[in-house]
Amino acid sequence: MKRRTLPAAAALAATAALLLTACGSGDDKSSNNDKIAGADQGSETPKGSAQSSAAPAENKPDGVDVSLPKDMHLVFDWEKPKDKNEAAAMDDAANYIRAIYRGVDKRTTKDAALTAYATGDGLHYAKVQINEWLKGGWTATGTRRHYNATTRSAPNGNSVEVAFCADTGKFYGKDIKTGKVLKSKPSIKDFNYYKVVMVKVPTSKALWQASKVFVETKASQCR
Repeated sequence: MKRRTLPAAAALAATAALLLTACGSGDDKSSNNDKIAGADQGSETPKGSAQSSAAPAENKPDGVDVSLPKDMHLVFDWEKPKDKNEAAAMDDAANYIRAIYRGVDKRTTKDAALTAYATGDGLHYAKVQINEWLKGGWTATGTRRHYNATTRSAPNGNSVEVAFCADTGKFYGKDIKTGKVLKSKPSIKDFNYYKVVMVKVPTSKALWQASKVFVETKASQCR
């Protein structure tokens, strides 16, 4: 079975659909887009399209290791917003994605990075994604690009929605036993649109956790 990246595969598409049903719609036509799920309504503040590639974080000041193997490249091609809270939430949204693929590489859903950057539905989503890779006997290799990011804050400042596109056209599954890279032809399945609700951890001045994840697969607006 060919596997380019988890959300693009049939099994994960079904998972994403399940999460969307449970957490809300990822369809831009939904009126829920005017609200941050689980938070008070805030005004959306789109940031300029990203133009530079952010270097992968190794170890944050809080000591959480989000390093990845050399053949697994997660590129976050976006600009940080001026708002301090939104910038911090965006950074940790990137770390949340890194934590998922660190779990894929380490073959576990219990890595410290995952529990640091995820909670609630966000943690559940991440574990489902990792377990699909583990059940298939795959790890990941190649480059996964994230771009066109926007942020919006809840009025209380404790919740920030980070939305972005992901291009997985050059990010592949690799069979753990044989080392064979599972490639497939480029398609609309390579593009996904994410909305990740980040919440501020009360006991930390800098840490934000993914609490909800909304995924629109085959996202034409990301092409």
